Amino acid sequence: MKQYFKVNVNKYVPEFDFEVYRPASLNCPKDYAVTFLTSKNYDKNAVFERCEKCLIFWPQEKEIPREIMTKGHAFVLCENPHLRFCEFFAENHIDNTPKAEKVNLINGAYISPKAKIGENVIIQPGAYISDETVIGNNTYIGCGVKIIGEAVIGKNVIIRENTVIGADGLTTDRNTEGKPVKMPQFGGVIIEDNVTIGANTVIARGAIDNTVIGEETSIDNCVFVSHNVQIGKRVFIVGESILFGSSIVEDNAFISGNVTIRNGMKIGKNSMVGMGAVVVNNVESETTVKGNPAK
Repeated sequence: MKQYFKVNVNKYVPEFDFEVYRPASLNCPKDYAVTFLTSKNYDKNAVFERCEKCLIFWPQEKEIPREIMTKGHAFVLCENPHLRFCEFFAENHIDNTPKAEKVNLINGAYISPKAKIGENVIIQPGAYISDETVIGNNTYIGCGVKIIGEAVIGKNVIIRENTVIGADGLTTDRNTEGKPVKMPQFGGVIIEDNVTIGANTVIARGAIDNTVIGEETSIDNCVFVSHNVQIGKRVFIVGESILFGSSIVEDNAFISGNVTIRNGMKIGKNSMVGMGAVVVNNVESETTVKGNPAK
């Protein structure tokens, strides 16, 4: 597994002596990772039985199950585990900002020689393709497109002009003094086969896991897809819509223009969200909603 940093946990729990190398989420636990559990998600604590030797920021009011304690984890009990998780990166000077890369100028586009590019790929002038990019066959990259960080782009994909793939998402934690505490973004972006993405759209990379856009989905111009968003297959998303962090849009959904979807919300299969709607609750499958708040 990729190592993003190296921090000895005895800095936080003196009786332990091992190093952690990466962040991990509840959805994808990993060995030797730094992670956290909130009181809201306490019922998911069994995931820590599937990994070992992690540094876990744990809600101080919640019991640590014996089964988890046998996995060699180091626990930090705290009032706000997510904030302490974010502070971990600041305390250890970890920001994961993309580094300067060597590129070749090809037909006016800046392309890393480390990028893996398939056959019959068209990359127009002004595009930027970073080291960790993988592009499948017969894909089109328009003028001014920027692909940053880890990005896997499938076959027959169209990405229109000036779109950004892999931008950082925003984190909104503050410490007790009211100062912002940034959570570095470590995830990537996966765009599956036959996806179309319009001009001036921004797809943020995941905070820990990947942002994913499923097969045959079409995203219009000027759309913002925030970090950790999961979009299914054959979804339509019309222009100027905003999908905030960790929202989910399932297969065959239709998101009309100028829609806002609150973070963490789920839009079910074959559902429709009307123009200008503000979604603050989950939308069931086979359902149409509209308005502010969407009903």
